[in-house]
Amino acid sequence: MTDVPTLTPFSRYQKFVVGLLATLQFAVIIDFMLMAPLGAMIMPALSMSASQFSLVVSTYAFSAGLSGLVTAGFADRFDRKKLLLFFYSGFVIGTLWCGLANSFETLLLARVVTGIFAGVIGSIVLAIAADLFAPQSRGRVMGVIQTAFAASQVLGLPVGLYLANHWGWHAPFLLLAAMGAAGGLIILLVMRPVADHLAAPQEHSAFRHLFNTLATPRHWAAFAATASLTTGGYMLMPFGSAFTVNNLGIDITHLPTVYLLTGLCTIVTGPLIGRASDAFGKLPVFYVGSALTIVMVIIYTHLSNVPLPWVILVNAVLFVGIFSRLIPFQAMVAGVPAPTHRGAFNAVSSAIQQLSGGFASLLAGHIVVIGADGKLQHFDVVGYCLVATTVVAGYLVWRVQRGLLAAKA
Repeated sequence: MTDVPTLTPFSRYQKFVVGLLATLQFAVIIDFMLMAPLGAMIMPALSMSASQFSLVVSTYAFSAGLSGLVTAGFADRFDRKKLLLFFYSGFVIGTLWCGLANSFETLLLARVVTGIFAGVIGSIVLAIAADLFAPQSRGRVMGVIQTAFAASQVLGLPVGLYLANHWGWHAPFLLLAAMGAAGGLIILLVMRPVADHLAAPQEHSAFRHLFNTLATPRHWAAFAATASLTTGGYMLMPFGSAFTVNNLGIDITHLPTVYLLTGLCTIVTGPLIGRASDAFGKLPVFYVGSALTIVMVIIYTHLSNVPLPWVILVNAVLFVGIFSRLIPFQAMVAGVPAPTHRGAFNAVSSAIQQLSGGFASLLAGHIVVIGADGKLQHFDVVGYCLVATTVVAGYLVWRVQRGLLAAKA
């Protein structure tokens, strides 16, 4: 019987860095997620049509994706702390602009600016995590960082909606900007430089650096797996609330309960998944999560008129499966690029996520149809698409693992 490896404890500074990176992820995710629930307030307040609001939402994703590609060539040419501080400052300014916007045009510009800066933060966070933590510890790090998504459901959305209901839709963005400014000061004053990668020889041009990142064969499987995993998830999630209310018969007032308990479950299990990835291996945990995801997606997309506890249980287990794929995958992929290409690699990956997500949402919108009774039709087809992308991702992640083992040999 193989012994489980002993996990090395983190130092006090490492714990601080992990907490800081998770907090930054939380801020970026909640800024993105706030737009959808606030739409019912923003559209009448700014006299916006549904098409104008959808443009405001989509421009964020596309500007974030293009920003990732444009900045990829420069991502490894600076101290990562300085790069993080620059883009995080831009994100805070963009969020403040959103809170002060008083027309469709100003809000649209504010979301473009916010997307440009926010789209790069996630890639810098992952590059810093890979730089500061050894491969055998990255599962735990990614497990904590990815709980930011769950925390945004448990804390961010309810608080944001509460503020909007009492002080208007501007209030959540203004509070997020204020908190973000405080986070920027912590980065400036407490975080140490992350610049070891600068000791290695640098390519002469940013374009050459980006080209070499894209042309490296071992990066291709990781990029393709990222696109595959993102496409499946983004096809399913946008319709989750509508499916729960219209097809499953759950009253809309119970939606916060579903999100709250699902998020709490993910917050608890995320770090455990990370520890399991370090202890038992990234690939085995990824495959277990993929199998669980496939089973739960098929069950979820075929539900009909079930009680609230059953909906909560299915959602919770489904998200456990999804995060059991995501956490070990990100921990594994962190070791794919050389240290001198981590920034560019993660920037390209972030751009692929944004663009794949936008494509997936558009594709799902052409598959799902709202019937005369208000129920979603062909939602099971979206589920089968997620199953197919999960299978494809399973093969691609195996290719990634094989490349990592070959590089060590």
